[in-house]
Amino acid sequence: MTISQQQPIGTGFGARTTATEVLAGLDLSGRIGIVTGGYSGLGLETTRALAASGAHVVVPARRPDRAREALAGIDAAGPGSVEIDELDLGDLESVRGFAERFLASDRRLDVLIGSAGIMACPETRVGPGWEAQFATNHLGHFALVNRLWPALAAGDGARVVSVSSRGHHRSPIRWGDPQFATGYDKWLAYGQAKTANVLFAVHLDALGKAAGVRAFALHPGGILTPLQRHLPKEEMVAFGWIDDDGKPLEPSFKTPEQGAATQVFAATSPRLAGMGGVYLEDCDVAGPATGEGTTAAGVKDYAVDPGQAARLWSLSASLTGVDAFAAAR
Repeated sequence: MTISQQQPIGTGFGARTTATEVLAGLDLSGRIGIVTGGYSGLGLETTRALAASGAHVVVPARRPDRAREALAGIDAAGPGSVEIDELDLGDLESVRGFAERFLASDRRLDVLIGSAGIMACPETRVGPGWEAQFATNHLGHFALVNRLWPALAAGDGARVVSVSSRGHHRSPIRWGDPQFATGYDKWLAYGQAKTANVLFAVHLDALGKAAGVRAFALHPGGILTPLQRHLPKEEMVAFGWIDDDGKPLEPSFKTPEQGAATQVFAATSPRLAGMGGVYLEDCDVAGPATGEGTTAAGVKDYAVDPGQAARLWSLSASLTGVDAFAAAR
């Protein structure tokens, strides 16, 4: 995918469309999906909407007990169902264990939505010393998708959805120091991780489309969710997101139901048939970035550059020791 191919297709949806509206008229009975982070924030609304349309949704959780509490009653709210398992995206052995359990069930996988993530956290190291945002938001999902590739390839037109954000405008991949060994900046680290989410979808789509698997990345919109857990109240007040009492001020903020819409659209919409490797906003293909800063719409050219995407894939495979396509190259 190149920046010139990033052009809206006129879906009829928009910023205030909800996940339920995206799924209106779609029957997902018999479809199996995995939603990481599917028990909190946008992930919870995504799980709720998919299950209400008939899908069986597997929700891997770092805290399964908390997931069971959050998801209680969803099975009874629609024709679909929810299954909870254990997964810590910052732990590659946990990723391996979850993938092996799913593959052992001999099920195909129709949709995988990488909705879990962390944002602007204090400097944290996981695994062999990896920066936590890059490791959790990108490398954990990279390993998960590659380990689940047999189930995805067995699906009927499976889709992988990589939840990025407009935060990717903050930073390209820092090839000289992706782990921030020479000085940590929480917002640059978040920006790099979100750029990685887009590049991952670009190269996965290039590798997987021959097997009928398509990949998409997206910006869900600005939403106040537990993603902001690491931000001090004073910082959010300074950004103009909330007032001194903690009430939202930013008029463009979406509700969680609206925020979940674009990832549900990417996962299910017939309007995207035959497409892949594109970055979406507001339930449509996004155009090229129109300005500087995270208030600017669109996707940065470095985030959809095929050469950058291939380079990141190679780096990620080297770091994680996992590459489902290694034998094919």
